[in-house]
Amino acid sequence: MFKTGIVGGAGYTAGELLRILLPHPNVEIAAVVSSSNAGAPVAQVHDDLLGDTDLVFASELSGAEDVVFLCLGHGNSRAFLEKNPLLATTRVIDLSNDFRLAADRDVAGRRFVYGLPEVNRAKIKGATSIANPGCFATAIQLALLPLAAAGALTDDIHVSAITGSTGAGQSLSKTVHFSWRTNNVSIYKPFTHQHLGEIGESLAQLQPQIAAEIHFIPYRGNFARGIFASVYTPSDLTQDEARELYQNFYADAPFTTVSDKEIHLKQVVNTNKCLLHVQKQGKQLLITSVIDNLVKGASGQAVQNMNLLFGLPETMGLMSKASFF
Repeated sequence: MFKTGIVGGAGYTAGELLRILLPHPNVEIAAVVSSSNAGAPVAQVHDDLLGDTDLVFASELSGAEDVVFLCLGHGNSRAFLEKNPLLATTRVIDLSNDFRLAADRDVAGRRFVYGLPEVNRAKIKGATSIANPGCFATAIQLALLPLAAAGALTDDIHVSAITGSTGAGQSLSKTVHFSWRTNNVSIYKPFTHQHLGEIGESLAQLQPQIAAEIHFIPYRGNFARGIFASVYTPSDLTQDEARELYQNFYADAPFTTVSDKEIHLKQVVNTNKCLLHVQKQGKQLLITSVIDNLVKGASGQAVQNMNLLFGLPETMGLMSKASFF
């Protein structure tokens, strides 16, 4: 058993962490920190946990944590670690974008490792601090990593991907209100999304001389959770060659599966899975990728990283079934 702490405990990613960690056989939750909710029952905010826990929000960590999850808004994790130095032996898994890029990975004596297990499993196992990938970044990277590993990204890459409203976080804004989001689809941050940087660094890690440019159009969807990404690029590979490449690359990845049939979002909602489908149309290789943005795109992947850090089976606590019906 080891003790965990969650900082920024009132948001969506913290709620998902609690849902996953409460039944985890190796975890004791030592503190759920929320400055605005300190003293209140956790289930009062995360009411899907009513009857599952008697935890109360704390104003600070207990100091006994073996691992701390930072579920703070982007830009706040660095400030937290600078103001609240943790023991060198305390592992940290950050769910913001503060430490995902190589230039940003040093803070308060810590060096963060980019936490995409499908490409950095060995580095994660030996790390003390993990930068959890972004949700769009996870879906898109998993669609492209096998091609990069084969040196096969030689032309421009086009991506269209749609995400649910939980991807925007719990803070209210015009585009998350029901009356705006329902029966509606819209584009945001075309060609400039913040996840492009981490995607580019991971691809260059596998294909150092990569010159392919990524053209990414993100969409807001009128559903709560999930990401559906369509990725295509010219390729000389046949469909059978491409599928074999993907199946071999992910042969040891417990949560990433290459499907022979076309895939859809309901297959992954509430799970830590990424499903991929590969098909060739003319000169274009089309890779479809689906994940749950709150699980494989955030909290589930964070627990996957925690399991690797502590030498546990990678799938521990993460084998939930999709909310299919």
